Amino acid sequence: MDETELLRRARAGDRDAFGALVELHQKQVYHHALRMVGNGEDAADVAQEAFFKAWRCLPMFRGDSAFATWLYKLTDNAAIDLLRREKKRRWDLALDELPADGPFFAGGAPSPQEALEGKELEEAVAVGLAKLSEDHRRVLVLREIDGLSYGEIAEALDVDLGTVKSRIARARMALAKILREGGNFSGPSPSNGTGRR
Repeated sequence: MDETELLRRARAGDRDAFGALVELHQKQVYHHALRMVGNGEDAADVAQEAFFKAWRCLPMFRGDSAFATWLYKLTDNAAIDLLRREKKRRWDLALDELPADGPFFAGGAPSPQEALEGKELEEAVAVGLAKLSEDHRRVLVLREIDGLSYGEIAEALDVDLGTVKSRIARARMALAKILREGGNFSGPSPSNGTGRR
């Protein structure tokens, strides 16, 4: 049964169909939550909250965007609510909880040296992401890690496309600056006029 049929049945109240949708999307939702909140326990709570809200609001889902995009929005909102509620300002990201096929290991198994360098870079990026504003962290996670298009991000965050583009540009510059200051990035400084726009 394809996702469209599962959605149709779930909207009509079929719990089994909704359970199948959860199975299809639970890994992506959990990993998105993990990248937003920084630890497995909170990520599991956020994912559960997002799916609960999806079940409750499914009759109102109009299908203007992909179901996955809508789930990202619900997950994102649940993560932000948790971060605000608990006033978290630090990430205690357990790197061993990140998926093995994460963004820095695409394209096959790394050599031991590449694995070590990749792990160090992942840790530096995780720390850097934690230092960004909520808005900047959200757009970078959605674009660079979850792979959403600018249009999908605009839908997920309910903002203009131009806002998404400018936030991503500013977030990239802010993260690059944090990585440079930590000695983890040797790209050009935005202040010298050679930085990416």
